Amino acid sequence: MPHAFHTVGLIGKPHHQGANNTLLALYHFLQQQGLKVYVEERVGQSLPLPDVEVLDLVELGKKCDLAIVVGGDGNMLGAARVLARFDVAVLGVNRGNLGFLTDLAPESFQQPLSEVLAGNFVTEKRNLLEISVQRNGLIKSSNSAVNEAVLHADKVAHMIEFEAYINDEFVYSQRSDGLIISTPTGSTAYSLSGGGPILTPDLDAVTLVPMFPHTLSSRPLVVSGSSEIRLKVASTNDAHLQISCDSHVILAVMPGDEIYIRKHPTPLRLVHPPGYSYFHVLRNKLGWGSKLY
Repeated sequence: MPHAFHTVGLIGKPHHQGANNTLLALYHFLQQQGLKVYVEERVGQSLPLPDVEVLDLVELGKKCDLAIVVGGDGNMLGAARVLARFDVAVLGVNRGNLGFLTDLAPESFQQPLSEVLAGNFVTEKRNLLEISVQRNGLIKSSNSAVNEAVLHADKVAHMIEFEAYINDEFVYSQRSDGLIISTPTGSTAYSLSGGGPILTPDLDAVTLVPMFPHTLSSRPLVVSGSSEIRLKVASTNDAHLQISCDSHVILAVMPGDEIYIRKHPTPLRLVHPPGYSYFHVLRNKLGWGSKLY
């Protein structure tokens, strides 16, 4: 049977026995289908596969046309920030908790994965954020985020001061614990805990959600995904500040710095098994009620 994908990369959750078991099962299943299989180097060397070919994440993105991530949403986020740079389809096997981004169950992946390999799948493009910290007009650090970028102090419950601009137009000055800038993908993550809205993934939009603002009039704001957001940190701040990207990557921010947040030039290409429904995921993960009639 012809396959829609020919070279598959497997990415796992390091030092997790359950994920390793699933990786082994996936490796043998894909080889039986006659596919070329690579394994990401952090987990490949710990698997009992003497002839396994391992690659780092960048090389895997370059060589594979499908990447399968085994783990939770955190593993998917870490892989996605790299894989989005390449034209590689990404599919998740859930070995975590909620699993908003991971579709396949580890104990029953064979049938839905066979459908995907045969070309029967749903494709989604998920926008990422591109974040840079500038000091005196020079870029000091930068990174990307799938879910959100969060400006905050390194101390718990410490108020900071900053100004927000959108497309160089002043929006507001704010005193708060920080600000969450979220993609639609991240709208069901930290932003949701902060009172932000849920955005369907097909929207080209970004949300700005204040964290415990000093004034009750501060509310979440939804803007176009093509907007350039600039945060100007007040020089009077007395705390060490930082930008957290997906809670994984930390960029240091000094008083007086400016943070630029834009849409990343290349989206993440997710693939889902046939029958995928975003609203079914919401009902399942958030415990929403079933149909009454």
